[in-house]
Amino acid sequence: MEVCACLQYLRTQPVWLFALTAIGFLSLAKLGFASLRWTYVSFLRPGKDLKRRYGSWAVVTGSTDGIGKAFAFQFARVGLNLVLVGRNPEKLRETAAALREKYGKTQVETVVIDFTGDLNGGLARLKEKVERLDVGVLVNSAGASYPYARYFHEVDEELQRNLIKVNVEGVTKVIQAILPGMIKRKRGAIVNIGSGAAIVIPSDPLYAVYAATKAYVDQLSKCLYVEYQKSGIDVQCQVPLYVATKMASIRKSSFWVPSADTYARVALRWIGHDVRCTPYWPHSLLWCLISLLPECAVDRWRLNFCLKIRKKGMLKDAARKKE
Repeated sequence: MEVCACLQYLRTQPVWLFALTAIGFLSLAKLGFASLRWTYVSFLRPGKDLKRRYGSWAVVTGSTDGIGKAFAFQFARVGLNLVLVGRNPEKLRETAAALREKYGKTQVETVVIDFTGDLNGGLARLKEKVERLDVGVLVNSAGASYPYARYFHEVDEELQRNLIKVNVEGVTKVIQAILPGMIKRKRGAIVNIGSGAAIVIPSDPLYAVYAATKAYVDQLSKCLYVEYQKSGIDVQCQVPLYVATKMASIRKSSFWVPSADTYARVALRWIGHDVRCTPYWPHSLLWCLISLLPECAVDRWRLNFCLKIRKKGMLKDAARKKE
């Protein structure tokens, strides 16, 4: 009798109530699945054996500072040989010497490329260097940003040109130089370092050209991922937020702002898994929080934050001119 009464009660309820209930259950299930997946990929999922899966050599651009240099040391730690790409010959020699000293069995080659200068000459040297090497991993870490925040009309022609040459043309042409060998060997991993400025926050006022170039990196990565997945090549855009590097003008690391070494160690485990990722888990928490806020509120906060950076930068410029 109780079952019949319950069924009779349900028949009297409006359809929209059932629809809302179903949506609620599905939303909870989706949230639960997303939480479980986040926990797994952030803390439990093992990284791939890069040497066995992709090849014995890694090419790293921007390898003498910041994230690129940290990646180079992490690759050497797991047994990969290295082709270091940078614009400063002396820094390249110093980094290569430090790697050989710490990891004696690691082979290290260097290629000088000034991404703001003679790009074609440097790319020719890179192609010649990697022609006979089993290059399995490419990390495009070389990047350029603003000295400090500024309005779009304040971005001079040289800065604008350098941003596009390094972040767009440089990334594109280095991939074109390395990709044919990966296609021939039917394996490889390409990691392009993007930015939260282009993906995580709705807009990045006062860094417009930088953010736009990093949006290009993200879209390029997604397209290449689809194009070459069946060829055994994994393409990925890593999207860090702030990392304590010279380019970010942050000296001290913290829980929310990792050192380049901390970031690279975590990032290694993500290579070959997702087309877009934020390897450092506190960054992914911030991304989740930002996504819950109204875009207009985030835009307002970001503009005020960048205006403060602009003010400090202008004061430093004025002080230098007086000197």
